[in-house]
Amino acid sequence: QVQLVESGGGLVQAGGSLRLSCAASGNIFRVNRMGWYRQAPGKQRDLVATITSGGITNYADFVKGRFTISRDNAKNTVYLQMNSLKPEDTAVYYCNADLVPSTIGDAEFRYWGHGTQVTVSS
Repeated sequence: QVQLVESGGGLVQAGGSLRLSCAASGNIFRVNRMGWYRQAPGKQRDLVATITSGGITNYADFVKGRFTISRDNAKNTVYLQMNSLKPEDTAVYYCNADLVPSTIGDAEFRYWGHGTQVTVSS
């Protein structure tokens, strides 16, 4: 079935960079919006950035100017380039995709990856 797998997380020093990737695979008819969310210990899961199939992006205020979301539609993959990382960025980053599975009718569902840990040291 449909699966989202994140990669690219790790431990970096403040001011460093990481590039996350997330590949959607399985019985997919069409991938619509894709995005990244994050959740720090004791906090809710917050939206980081989204990108439509046409390349329209949206960013949370706390990452504007530092993070860039992009996607490769041919590979059903979304990326998050994270620069100027801060300790406050430490969280589990989750990929999501709003997509239409090929095994059912033309109905959109939201899928989630299992997350990748990003830790930024001071």
